[in-house]
Amino acid sequence: MSTFIGEYTCKVDNKGRILFPSALKRQIKPEVQDRFVIKKDIFDRCLVLFTMEEWDRQNELIRSRLNPYNKEHNVFLRNFYRGAAEIVLDGNNRMLIPKRLLQAVGIGKTVVLAGMDSKIEIWAEETYTSIEASEDDFAMLAEKIMGNGNKEKSE
Repeated sequence: MSTFIGEYTCKVDNKGRILFPSALKRQIKPEVQDRFVIKKDIFDRCLVLFTMEEWDRQNELIRSRLNPYNKEHNVFLRNFYRGAAEIVLDGNNRMLIPKRLLQAVGIGKTVVLAGMDSKIEIWAEETYTSIEASEDDFAMLAEKIMGNGNKEKSE
């Protein structure tokens, strides 16, 4: 599995293409480098880019938890896959993002690609810069998630 780190500001051309940063490409296993799945994020106003390997892992996780004959599960499945698209890097390492996805999250001429462990988030630059938590808020969140609560689970 690939692990992504770093933030990269990129321009979007008139056709909706973004030059995929070489620093991110180096973080991908060679055998899965050029094919991705992109979709709108569930929680935030951004897009999420998965390698095919990670997309397959996400699908296995979903299949293990859902019953397609359960109506609620079926609604989840429909909404999870809605708008998803396969992306292939061209010979110049550009990815063409469907305009409907760019519009859905308000992406204009500049994006931020943010490595988030097994996925890459793609944000409108203005949106990304506005969501940063204060240092104190982040410290409290880190303590809540990774602090004492985690220790109690392991004992």
